[in-house]
Amino acid sequence: MITLSSDFGSPYPAAMKGVICRATDARIEDIAHDFPRQDVRAAAFWLTQTLPYFPPAVHCVVVDPGVGTGRDALVVRAGEHALVGPDNGVLLPVARELAENENDAANTFEVFTWTYDDPASTTFHGRDVFAPAAAAVHDTGVDTIQTRPETDPTDDYVDLRFPAAAVEGDGATGEVLVVDDFGNAVTNIPGDVLADRFGGVVSVDGVEAPVHRAYAAVDQGQRLVTVGSHGNVELAVNRGRGDEAFGVSTGETVALSL
Repeated sequence: MITLSSDFGSPYPAAMKGVICRATDARIEDIAHDFPRQDVRAAAFWLTQTLPYFPPAVHCVVVDPGVGTGRDALVVRAGEHALVGPDNGVLLPVARELAENENDAANTFEVFTWTYDDPASTTFHGRDVFAPAAAAVHDTGVDTIQTRPETDPTDDYVDLRFPAAAVEGDGATGEVLVVDDFGNAVTNIPGDVLADRFGGVVSVDGVEAPVHRAYAAVDQGQRLVTVGSHGNVELAVNRGRGDEAFGVSTGETVALSL
């Protein structure tokens, strides 16, 4: 199986699928092609929330603001999975997650550069570099990545890590990692800070909001603080946009008073 993820929208992913179909009979699954444009961190976050649920596969990820520059192409092996994409950090958080899911206590993974000839386009490496690489890795097998002539092991790569929240006493300070399509503002504050607060009230940047496990626990249009499926504190509105109601956006600091 080969999965595809990008910020391309449409129709660019279709060209990638065409390249893969001409090279291999692998099953192709789309993860998403509407990641926030050129937002490497947002894509990396959503990949940690989706790819660990897949069986072993080759995951082709193209969120690539540096396309056409000297940045490397990478193949990362994490357990029985392989990740193919640009060297800008987008592959690393999910590589750690996949390694952990493979019962690797050290969360280890292997990173290889992928050497490629001059592509047909300097602006569409998804089609000309990463799709062919994903097909090639799929056909020869994840366990033989190191034997391919295009690969070289490396420890010189961009390593992306999500910032940690500061939790002290009755307060926590973090930031908004992503805002989903519903307008839910996902923070990096761990959800366990709310363990004893459900049914109560907390303050978010000085604005009080109830804490509930379900969006519908408050009236339509009302704010709430909850813990999302990702396990982090989330600022939301029942049938509305939490980012607008709380006045926050991706990357902004959030102070939670318990």
